[in-house]
Amino acid sequence: MKNTTPGLRTLAAVLDFRAIVLAVAAALAFAVNSADARDRNVQRQQSAGHAGGSSSIQRQRGADGAVDATRVGRHGGTTSVDRYRDGAGTTDARITGPRGGVSSVDRTRGHDGLVDKSVTGPSGRTAMTDRTRGSDGLVDKTVTGPNGRMTTTDRYRGSDGLVDKMVTGPNGQSAVFNRARGTDGIVDTTVTGPKGTTLVDRSRGADGTIDSVRTGPQGAISTVDRSRGSDGLIDKSITDPQGGVTTVDRTRGSDGAIDSLTTGPKGGSAWVDRSRNADGTVNRTVTTAPPPGR
Repeated sequence: MKNTTPGLRTLAAVLDFRAIVLAVAAALAFAVNSADARDRNVQRQQSAGHAGGSSSIQRQRGADGAVDATRVGRHGGTTSVDRYRDGAGTTDARITGPRGGVSSVDRTRGHDGLVDKSVTGPSGRTAMTDRTRGSDGLVDKTVTGPNGRMTTTDRYRGSDGLVDKMVTGPNGQSAVFNRARGTDGIVDTTVTGPKGTTLVDRSRGADGTIDSVRTGPQGAISTVDRSRGSDGLIDKSITDPQGGVTTVDRTRGSDGAIDSLTTGPKGGSAWVDRSRNADGTVNRTVTTAPPPGR
């Protein structure tokens, strides 16, 4: 489900600092993700802008203990994810898309004990992920795309003991993530990339939840205000640089699974209904609705 509207792009940018990491990684590297992994981002990708509809993902645990999945998109297309454990104990996957194209994920454990990965798409093009442990004990990573272009992630521990990192893309441009602990004990982050510096200032609210203020390279500010509801779950309100507000309201269903309602600045919404299976896996149905009048 692609994010195709300005409202969606704004929502994706401000939901959490993790969205920044995803955006930088996407810009720097070729990556192939399974449909199951892509579906995890549905809340960021839902919109106040596109037509409504429903998608679902059904999970089940196979005889080998690995979790398989079947995803049905808004237009009825079905993607199946078949996971299985290989002889070395790692979990591989075979992904069949709506049009019959097949991708494979082959994981292997290197001599250093870390898990590497090879992802081959329907056209036979392959991306390799090689993890290594540096002399400081932290795990670094090199991703090599089908065209041989590489993206590296170098993690290192700063003088404050926190883990920082540098991500360098195929064109040589780098983004540096520098974490620092504020006087309140909460970890803030400074991201310095080719287009400037982004600051993420986190603070603990009166209710004990973590809020954040994100200031972009051009000075644009977005905020995330978290609050604990009467049910004990954490809700949040996101204000984007233009003043638009997105709310995320979480509730616990009768089966104990956590559902959520995300409402965008223009009134569009996404309802995520989770249900727990007997084998412990969790299914999910996402129903989106456009803003009033669309």
